[in-house]
Amino acid sequence: MSHERHSRARHRAGPGALPSGHGGAVIEQVIEQWQAHVRGELPGGLDALLDDDVVFYSPIVFTPQRGKAITTLYLEAATQTFPGDHDEHAAPGATPSSGSFRYTKTVLAGDTAVLEFETTIDGKYVNGVDIIRCNPEGRIIEFRVMIRPLQAVELVHRQMAAMLERLGSSD
Repeated sequence: MSHERHSRARHRAGPGALPSGHGGAVIEQVIEQWQAHVRGELPGGLDALLDDDVVFYSPIVFTPQRGKAITTLYLEAATQTFPGDHDEHAAPGATPSSGSFRYTKTVLAGDTAVLEFETTIDGKYVNGVDIIRCNPEGRIIEFRVMIRPLQAVELVHRQMAAMLERLGSSD
């Protein structure tokens, strides 16, 4: 089966449906928990959400970061680098005001979610996606962040490096 036909077959099963054997819409629950974490409302925080062997793909570091501790460090740095009011009442597609992080689109398929986000940092528009994969137990096993445009990548790189240094990382 080609990848294209396979994707369509999984999509017909319904949003968030997992291939047979994975049971239920686990990815939907994981994304609900992730968004609660982003709002500061998840008891147990990232420890409850991340698998011990999670892999984090950063937009600023070439090599994948492996393990819960380093992924937690990067995600905490990102939370502080991408400050957010989480303005859910803003019009879709409107340029966010300074400091307003928000998810604008969510696509769920199988064990994967793609969440598009936008914000403004230091007057620069930042647009990107979080690609999140989970296991059948409802733990995040892969977290990938992609950012655009180039000015935003450069800005985020500088700010993340400074934040990681403050948080005690030598990366």
